[in-house]
Amino acid sequence: MRRNRGGLYIFLAVVAVVAAIAYFIYTSEKFEREKPTITAPDLIYWNLKKPLTITINDNVAVKSYSVTIANRQQRVTLDKQELTNPQKTITLTIKPPANMQLGQKALLEIEAKDRSFWNYFTGNSAKKTIKLKIDTKKPQLNLITNSYAIVKGGSALVVFECRDENLQDFYIETNFGKKFYAQPFYKDGFYAALIAWPITEPNFRANIVAFDKAKNRSKVHIPLYLRSKSYKVSKIHLKESFLKGKISILAEDYPETASMSLEEKFRFINEKLREANEKLIHAYASKVPKQKIDFFSIKPFYPLKNAAAVASFGTHRYYYYKGKLISESYHLGLDLASVKRAPVKASNPGDVVYADYNGIYGNMPLISHGLGLYTLYGHCSTLLVKSGDRVREKQIIAKTGNTGLALGDHLHFGVLVQGIEVRPSEWMDKRWIKLNITQILQEAKKIIDTQ
Repeated sequence: MRRNRGGLYIFLAVVAVVAAIAYFIYTSEKFEREKPTITAPDLIYWNLKKPLTITINDNVAVKSYSVTIANRQQRVTLDKQELTNPQKTITLTIKPPANMQLGQKALLEIEAKDRSFWNYFTGNSAKKTIKLKIDTKKPQLNLITNSYAIVKGGSALVVFECRDENLQDFYIETNFGKKFYAQPFYKDGFYAALIAWPITEPNFRANIVAFDKAKNRSKVHIPLYLRSKSYKVSKIHLKESFLKGKISILAEDYPETASMSLEEKFRFINEKLREANEKLIHAYASKVPKQKIDFFSIKPFYPLKNAAAVASFGTHRYYYYKGKLISESYHLGLDLASVKRAPVKASNPGDVVYADYNGIYGNMPLISHGLGLYTLYGHCSTLLVKSGDRVREKQIIAKTGNTGLALGDHLHFGVLVQGIEVRPSEWMDKRWIKLNITQILQEAKKIIDTQ
């Protein structure tokens, strides 16, 4: 009996020791079971100019790694390391092999092991195979034709060719940071884009830029004759009756203005609210259609019959109250007036992208005419269209009014090119449209047809 008890005690002791060892192995960092992670996409386009950067991470430490590149003909080890000082993060810089012609396709194999004692003291291992597509050729980028000149505050048209098997993106970049995008035109690989020179920018420069997935980049300058233009400066002395009336009424919709002075309320309406309203306009008016066009037919805009211009585009307005300058802004449209509640017509067909109340602009339809060209109709009393409507030429879309930041009944008529306010007078001028839009597209077609 005693012998049996002695054997049981020994057995339990052995079990306890085994359990303790198992618990130690299970919980010890030295026996952790988490594999290293290799951070890289499954497919990489490589122009061979810049090294590839691959990151290996481990929750404890990376002990070793190897990097191999292979194609149908060769297999080359680019890097292999046993680290004397294991680290949690290893950043690999992989350069093209000097003694190997990679061709157009290759495989990059990366293996990594950590310093764990798991797997019979060999550690946890990870492997990743990355497909490489070798592309050292720049996108094909050719300027076909463009408008001869651009006026400060005005528009111009550009037609160009852009091709690449691995094309990622292309656009027209400017010296002031704005990117203009193009719409497919006439035949595959050709594009047309309207561009604009904002009135607030003292200079203008534009280049067509294209880059592929391997980061090969092409750039072509757009040669435009720059015509500077001075816009009016207006000093406006605010009356207290205006601030207590129109401004205070507009401010009622914004609780944050409740404790503001008359001067602060005006500044809020003229600056912060204006900024928010224009941000909305720019968001809607920055889009360019994706479908291919064969032509872009546009007629001069005459939204209000027998109208007189009562305020010019581009006027820099300075506002004074009690002899002190308190705010400023730019007038980014053309104010037209005729009779009260006069019918507002769409001179060209288009899609209504917005038709609602928009702060200082009041009731405001915004219409897309294609190629990134938009028209805006502010301060309307009544809206006769809604967002999503397709309007036809000469359709009545609204009635004039004095909603928003307007005293008398009138129409604020604005024209935008990809979110940039431009001179309405150009788009109301039949000759300007012919020289800068119609003839440019006709010339582009002839050039394309000869290629």
